[in-house]
Amino acid sequence: MNLNSIVNKAQHSKFYLWLLNQGLDRMIPFNKPHGFKITSINEEKIQTLLPYKRRNLNHIKGIHACAMATISEYTTGLMILYKLDVKKYRIIMQKLEMDYHFQAKMDAVAEFSIDDNWVKNQVEEPLKTNDSVVIPCELKLYDKKQNHLSTGTIYWQIKPWDKVRTKL
Repeated sequence: MNLNSIVNKAQHSKFYLWLLNQGLDRMIPFNKPHGFKITSINEEKIQTLLPYKRRNLNHIKGIHACAMATISEYTTGLMILYKLDVKKYRIIMQKLEMDYHFQAKMDAVAEFSIDDNWVKNQVEEPLKTNDSVVIPCELKLYDKKQNHLSTGTIYWQIKPWDKVRTKL
């Protein structure tokens, strides 16, 4: 079963959503201690949870800036991977910019949306004349009381695999 089929089933089943989260914990072990969870996903939108727990806290008992940056990368990256054919495109983070607005003292929720028009206009059309594109994805992180915690801009480089060069 591939990612797209699990995501399609996760839209309608708590079991498949749980299965997706378990699989992502194994596929991306760096993120497992954070306890990130996809709480909802569909063809155009993903919502993830950044839990307020000890492993995510800084020295003043707020959610650490790096945990907020990581959930921003995770959320946007998952949605892009879902929308694009990973056999056709290499997706890699080029740059990450964060602005922090409010101290996080409870669970936080990230939400990111893209649609098929976004894919066509931001990726497919530009790649007809360029070897790669860099797509800025903005994500606003809110706590459960709707306090705006941070704004992340994650720049994803997208390149067809046949244009990828790993040796000089």
